[in-house]
Formats: sequence, structure tokens, C-alpha cells
Amino acid sequence: MKVKILHTADWHLGKRLDNFSRIEEQKEVLNEICELADVQQADIVVIAGDLFDTFNPPIEAEDLFYKTLRRLTHNGQRPVIAIAGNHDSPERIDAPDPLARACGILLVGLPNTIVQPMEENEAFTLTQSAEGFVELTLAHLPFPIRIIHTPYANEVRLKKALNVADKTTALNEVLESNWQALATAYCDTAGVNLLISHLYMMKKGGEELEEPDGEKPLKIGNADLIYSDSIPKQIQYTALGHLHRAHQIGEVDRPVVYSGSPLCYSFSEAGQEKYVMMVEVEPNVPATYEKIPLQKGRPLTRKKFNSVDDAVDWLQQHQHHLVELTLVSDTFLKADDIKRIHQAHDGIITIIPVVNLTDQADLNKRKQVNLEQDIQGLFADYFKQKNNGQDPNGEIMDLFNEIIN
Repeated sequence: MKVKILHTADWHLGKRLDNFSRIEEQKEVLNEICELADVQQADIVVIAGDLFDTFNPPIEAEDLFYKTLRRLTHNGQRPVIAIAGNHDSPERIDAPDPLARACGILLVGLPNTIVQPMEENEAFTLTQSAEGFVELTLAHLPFPIRIIHTPYANEVRLKKALNVADKTTALNEVLESNWQALATAYCDTAGVNLLISHLYMMKKGGEELEEPDGEKPLKIGNADLIYSDSIPKQIQYTALGHLHRAHQIGEVDRPVVYSGSPLCYSFSEAGQEKYVMMVEVEPNVPATYEKIPLQKGRPLTRKKFNSVDDAVDWLQQHQHHLVELTLVSDTFLKADDIKRIHQAHDGIITIIPVVNLTDQADLNKRKQVNLEQDIQGLFADYFKQKNNGQDPNGEIMDLFNEIIN
């Protein structure tokens, strides 16, 4: 008999794309995750950090978060464990813990958190708890599930939380020692052994993974890289958060997996498919997992056109996309063109105008400024210097004249 675990992360509730709200898409994709948990008959749900996008998320984001967790518990019959990421306030995550535990939700904000006893529940019980560790027993399974949990904390806070005496010890060594001590004490072959964390981790000698645009970086230089070989041998599956692209960095028989974010949150993620991981594991047997694609959310698309007409035609045919639009031309965009573009589509995030360069001889000529001309001429020469020799159009000159008058 195997336990089925749904692994997700990096919800970033409340996140915006520039000024564009994603909350309706987040509602749709979290509803999809709840439905998948039921259809797949998940026994446990783990959420590996970055639950919110900011330390002080908007009310609608908090409301969505707690309603979703409540649904994921399946009326208190399925345990849900969620840890803090680098975008989360650990104190905010810990604050509702007593009420959350009454609903079957385990919230872990700090690396040295001790999950407190839970109310009696017919479906599952908390049988052991220590700093950074919890053990659950599900009524329908003959073995316990052990979870080592390490929410995000910066190096100083993490070493303080783990009572590290020598502050010069490398972070990789600190975590390896702490995880091994917990695994030795609690993780034998009679149960299922998991690790959940929110870290930048890579395989030693393997691919260096890119952090997503707009993400607060966890990897600064190479001094504090955390390698997957730090994970104790007893751990059968490691559920990671932070990187938004789904990725497996562990050995085949001991997967170390970034589930990725449920939505594309920056244009660097354009075209990425998003997933949840459905893990199956039993004691003393290698874990297996399936990537289940998520369908909800508006796709992010980068498009480049040489004419406004072509751009408008494409935009009218792709209304569901969120778009970063590049327009290449010999002149600056006119106000009427910008108006046409925005009227054609409600999901334009950014318009990037690219003006073709003049030849070098003309460019050098334009750099010679006549200081005896009037202020309009001086402005025109300044504008050309700053914009690769392009003359200001009539609208720009009218605006300049309005300002100086």
C-alpha cells in the first residue's frame, strides 16, 4: 500500500504582472489543484513555500489562501502541510496555527518550529513532533509518514534557529548536519520519509538553475550553495519550492523535485508548462511521481511586429494571452497607434518601441549641436542625441511647447 502526496509550491498569491492583477487566474488554478487532489485521491498535500507574494498580502489573497487550504483538507480528512518561503512572513504563517491545526492544516513559518499536538481526528493523528520534524499516521495506512520541514530563512536566522555555534560553518554543512540528525533519530525504514523545504538547491556538478525574473534571489555567489547530496539517504522524496520551472535534480530512486509555480509569473517563463507533482511512495521502496499539467491561467507571450496593423490583427485573434509587445519602426509610435493597440486587447502588459538606427555618418552629423538656435531647436537636437538620431514628431514638439509655455 502506498501513500499519495500532492506536491505544489510558489503560489505567490496577490502577485501582479506590472499593474495587472492575477487574482482571478489564481482562483481558477487553485480550484483546479483542489479538484486534482480529489480526483487523484491524494492522502497528503504539501505546499513548499512562497504561499504569498509579499510579507503583507492583500486581503483577497489571504481569503483565497485559507479557503483553498480548507478545501484541500477535504473537510478535515486530509492533512495539508504548508511552509513559508522567502516571500512570506514566517510570523504571519505561524499566527493562525491553532485554528489551522483544528482543521487539519499544519503551517510552518520558522525552521525550528515544533508543531503542537492536534485535536483528535478520525482520519489522521500527529504522533511525533520535534524542531523541524513531524510524524503523521493516517487511519487507512499501516505505516507513519515522517516529514522533515525547513522553511526559508536567511543564513543568519537559519543558523540561529538551528543553534549553530560556529557561524563560519558553510550553510550546506549546517543543513546537512541538521537533516541527518533528524533522519537518524526519526526516519527508519518502517515509515515513509519526506523532506520539504524552500531553498535554492542544485546537484553537485549539475546544471546551474536560473531563478525566475522578479524573484528575490536566494543564490548570491557560490559560497552558500546547497547541494542535493546533503539530503539524508533515508529521505525518499524531497519537495522543494522557489524555482518556478518544474525540475528534478535528485537521483532517479530518490527524487528531489521543484514542482514549479502554478502560473507563469514573468515573461521569462513564457511558454512554460505548469504542473503539480503526484507522488506515490511506501516504506523502504523508491518513490515515484507523475507530473500532472495545469490548464488554467492566461498564457504569457512575447511578440514582435514591424507594423501596427499586423500587431492589431494578431492581438484580436489572441485575446486570452497576456502580451509583451515589441514594435519595430522608423518613427516613434503615435498616440493614435497606441490607442488602437490597447483597444484591440485587454492583456497588453508592456509595449516596447524599437526605432531603427540611422546610418553612422548621419548619426555623427546629428551629434553636432548648434548652440545659437532657439530652445525648440536645442530640444530637437537633444532628442536626436538620446534617440539614435530620430527626429521628435509633431506630438512630442507640441508637448514640449506646452511645457515651456
